[in-house]
Parts: sequence; C-alpha cells; structure tokens
Amino acid sequence: MQIPGYLEKVDDLKAAGVDEVIVFCVNDGAVMKAWAEDQKVPENGLITFMGDPSSDLTLELDIELNHPGPHGKGLFNRAKRSAMYIENGVFKAIRVAEAEDDPAGDDHPDVTLAEAMLKVIADVKAGHSAEL
Repeated sequence: MQIPGYLEKVDDLKAAGVDEVIVFCVNDGAVMKAWAEDQKVPENGLITFMGDPSSDLTLELDIELNHPGPHGKGLFNRAKRSAMYIENGVFKAIRVAEAEDDPAGDDHPDVTLAEAMLKVIADVKAGHSAEL
C-alpha cells in the first residue's frame, strides 16, 4: 500500500519538487535491497531504500514502536509507520500513522501515503503551517 502508492506518484512527487523519497526501517541493507527488488523499485530512481539496523535513526527521531502489542509478538526496536517532509535539511512536516487500537499504523496508514504527503508538500509550499 505505502510503497506502491509512492511508485505510482513518482511524477507527481517530482513535479512537487521532491528530489528523493527515502524508505527506511529497522532492517539491514540486504533486507532493504530485497524489499526494494520485490516492490520493483527502479535503481537510481526517486525512491531509495535504506536500513537502520541498530535503530539509531529511529531512536533519534523518537519514532520507536514501543507498544505491548507488537512487543508481545517479539517485535522490538521497530519504527512507527511515518512519513516526513524535509526541505534542505529542515523538517517541515512529520506524519505518524498510529492509533490506540493500531499502534503500528497498519490498518490506517493514510497520513503517510503518497497522496497525503503531496497535500502536505503543497500546503508547506503555499505557506500554510504544516503541524509537525
């Protein structure tokens, strides 16, 4: 759902001025490479897959999925489903898909999907406040 949507919106993202979409999660580079291949993400395209094997970035961004539900299934040091709009190294918007009954954002990832982020980008570029 999330990756295919970004693949479908590559032209719209470029038109919005996006230079790169980085997909990262708590995994190693080999897993991320295999996932990119599985999703048919073209090499050297707009979308780059990166691993965060030690959760360093996840912890620094304070998006660790720290909930008893996923922990009960053995999922530790995972990142929450999120999307960020960063312009020249400055965070302009951060969206996290989570709810009390859906801590991982799997059932309702809407705020992190390409269409939602395109709206966020348009709002930021129009000078509207994009709540972090």
